[in-house]
Amino acid sequence: QARLAESGGGLVQPGGSLTLACVTSGITFNMYDISWYRQAPGKGRELVASIAEGEGVAPRYAESVKCRFTISRENEKKTFDLKMKRLKREDRVVYYCNAKQVVGRLYNYWGQGTQVTVSS
Repeated sequence: QARLAESGGGLVQPGGSLTLACVTSGITFNMYDISWYRQAPGKGRELVASIAEGEGVAPRYAESVKCRFTISRENEKKTFDLKMKRLKREDRVVYYCNAKQVVGRLYNYWGQGTQVTVSS
């Protein structure tokens, strides 16, 4: 059974840094595209960063987080991270990790979400 679990959310001051981690199990991790999304109250989920499956694939970022956030994956550990720096108040939302694969059909899994609060 596929399972994704985020950790690392919390309270940080504006301009600070935080790292979110996603631990996966029950999937062939290296064959999945992995992503971080975020969702503000009353709004849809926004794609923040992603890395497709395969070696040496360049990550992709939303314009709002470019040069501030870094996504990385460790295929052997079946985990992926989102390193966030220079956090802004508008980054204060719930973050979700996602793993997706299309093989005949869509396999799409989500973590439970972790809250990031940016406040002084």
